[in-house]
Amino acid sequence: MMAAVKRLKRVAALQPGFISFKSSAESDDLNSGRRKRVNKNKKKNWNKHSDIQDVEEFLDDVRLQERATGGLISEKPDDSLFFVDIGEQKKSVRPEVQERKKGKKSKSRPLRIDLILQHDSLVPPPKDVLAYQQPNAKKLRRIAENAEKLAAMGVLPRRQKRLLNRRPATKTSKAKTAANNFPDRPYYDLWGGEAKETADPYYLEQTGKRRVKRPEKLNAKPSILPAVEVIAPGGSYNPDFFSHQALLLEAHEVEVKRERAELRLERQLAVKREDTATEETVFQELVEGLVEEEEEEQEEEEDVSIRGGLQQEKKTEKERKRERADKIKSQQKQAARVFTDKKQQLFQLRSIQATLKRREQRTRERVAQRKANQEAEKSMPRRLGKLKFQAQDLEIQLSDEIPGSLRTLRPEGSVLKDRFKSMQKRNMIEPRERAKFKRRLKVKYVEKRAFREIT
Repeated sequence: MMAAVKRLKRVAALQPGFISFKSSAESDDLNSGRRKRVNKNKKKNWNKHSDIQDVEEFLDDVRLQERATGGLISEKPDDSLFFVDIGEQKKSVRPEVQERKKGKKSKSRPLRIDLILQHDSLVPPPKDVLAYQQPNAKKLRRIAENAEKLAAMGVLPRRQKRLLNRRPATKTSKAKTAANNFPDRPYYDLWGGEAKETADPYYLEQTGKRRVKRPEKLNAKPSILPAVEVIAPGGSYNPDFFSHQALLLEAHEVEVKRERAELRLERQLAVKREDTATEETVFQELVEGLVEEEEEEQEEEEDVSIRGGLQQEKKTEKERKRERADKIKSQQKQAARVFTDKKQQLFQLRSIQATLKRREQRTRERVAQRKANQEAEKSMPRRLGKLKFQAQDLEIQLSDEIPGSLRTLRPEGSVLKDRFKSMQKRNMIEPRERAKFKRRLKVKYVEKRAFREIT
């Protein structure tokens, strides 16, 4: 820091041709005092006892000259500082102009408030570097240079190629609406078919006057089963004997399947005789853990002896070379066997073709079977929820329950339940079960005093 201060003082003292605005008497009076001898080896004394008054005065004088004259006076040319005084020149003023000046004040003279607010410094404003900066300027410059090189070589950029390769848009002529005042227009049947839409289709869709085209999948039914299934002939109030027996057989098979499923579940949950506890098994459980300690110690000793005897000896270099040669020979034999198999396949073209035909036939059969299964699944209920669909019980009457007339017919089942099961079967709703409500608080029964008196 001391070196910088001395250098600035030296610059202020040895400026060639520097002319100061201020008188040098003030600076001489300030510097004429006796200098105080201070130890400047310590940093705390640098700012405290350093005299930079002459440097500050020099810099203030330079700033004053730049504000007043736009630069240093020593660097200004003589023409800008001096002029030749040749006296006042009489100007010939026209009488018309003189009369006009007398009648009307000159408007070119600015107001004093405007003069006060004007910028009086001749120093030009600093250049705004941020105004000239451009983000990614280097990258954009490199891209422009590459584009110029490609243009000189006759290569078009990718975006321009895409624009050239685009197909021209086909202009569709809009249908003109017929005027209402046209006398030769055809008659419109008010009670006929659908009215002809003459408005713009986009306008109709946005205003909701015409619905958006539904996807074909939404029009497809979830099942091919009819909404109302006709019951079998044996379910009539006065059925034929054979049709009634066929319906009874079908109901009997359903009950047999249900009983078999219950028996299977009982067998799976039943306790086996082998699993039942006996006196021997109870005794073994009581003694377990007392006798095994000696056996475990013997097993550990045997393991230690086996590990000591199974230590492999280190192979010699000769044995390693022999193993490497055997491995190479086995690989060569394997490659030779693969090569001979490929050669033999040339003589098996007929059998290979027959195998391919059988495989294609099997593939076709599988495709046909898959399609048949898909068609069959259309009439079957799908798994839509966590519960599986359970068919409704057959509504049937026994032979001795069949009424003789329609008047004595007893109704079977429920129409509401039948419709609910039909919707589940047609995959319209998922199978459900009745919600089970549990009481949070137990019901408390209280015997009233009046009831106690009566009893």
